[in-house]
Amino acid sequence: MDPRLEQYLAQHQLTNRVTTVVPLTGDASDRRYFRALVKGDKPIVLALHQGPIEFAKMPFVAIAGLLEQIPVPVPAILHHSDELGVLGLEDLGDVTLQAHLGAATPAEHAALYRQAVSFIARMQQRGEALRSAAYPPYQIAFDVEKLTWELEFFVKHYLVAYKGATLSDAQREALRAEWSVIVGELAGEPRVLCHRDYHSRNLMLHDGSLYIIDFQDARMGPDTYDLASLLRDSYVDLTGAQVDELIAFFLALKGEGRPVDEAGFRRRFDLMALQRNLKALGTFGYMTTGRGNTVYIQYIPRTLSYVKANLAKYPRFDRLRNLLDEWL
Repeated sequence: MDPRLEQYLAQHQLTNRVTTVVPLTGDASDRRYFRALVKGDKPIVLALHQGPIEFAKMPFVAIAGLLEQIPVPVPAILHHSDELGVLGLEDLGDVTLQAHLGAATPAEHAALYRQAVSFIARMQQRGEALRSAAYPPYQIAFDVEKLTWELEFFVKHYLVAYKGATLSDAQREALRAEWSVIVGELAGEPRVLCHRDYHSRNLMLHDGSLYIIDFQDARMGPDTYDLASLLRDSYVDLTGAQVDELIAFFLALKGEGRPVDEAGFRRRFDLMALQRNLKALGTFGYMTTGRGNTVYIQYIPRTLSYVKANLAKYPRFDRLRNLLDEWL
């Protein structure tokens, strides 16, 4: 066991109560996670950071407090150590929404996705009411710079590094022109509170409810962002009918009885999904070529299918589709 974990358990009088500490599968960050089994009590999760932390200044901590006020379910923070770089968290178990879907009945599947969509609507509505400079998400947004950076990330790590593309200056300039139009439209939309990585791996099933994790990068962005992340998820297949029904459910929650431009929302949703999926391809390319982690290769075909479907759906993307066709 890492010596810092031993010290942490001693600090919190847990050494004699903890019977086992086992590593958990991590995420794409530099944090490492462990489960500590505690005699006569519930297990806890220990999040081990690379070095010391400043608990009072951590976005994760501030955003957890914000989400609890909304409220949506998030893991409780039990204790911490700044000098050791450890957080003790409520253990939500191992069952992500992605993992549970294979065992869920159609009715359970539908109910869980409706719950996940309802959390998005609640975060957007209550998030506006709770807007405060005290919370990091309200100080940062999916603006032109950030959205453009994500698309250039796709070019660098998927097209060039993963696919081996050699782009001419003219091709790069043409892609930048396409990015500019997409990003300008997305960045110009009214901004709401966004989780930023809202998909089936960041929703845990615990005690019959979904819990939201990995929310430390929350920021302001389009109202389609989290919905596109959930319904155009690289890790899960949803049918067209399921996507349509869940978009209609979201609009019903969002509209609260008022008329909603469903066709306009769907166009905005598809545009957001295109940007989001291109960024995901960049992430998968980076994890494969930059980090040597080949696990994400299996999720590329599904993500590509989303991209190709949206490029083919709208004539406005004809030029972009032609530019990317060789590598998609």
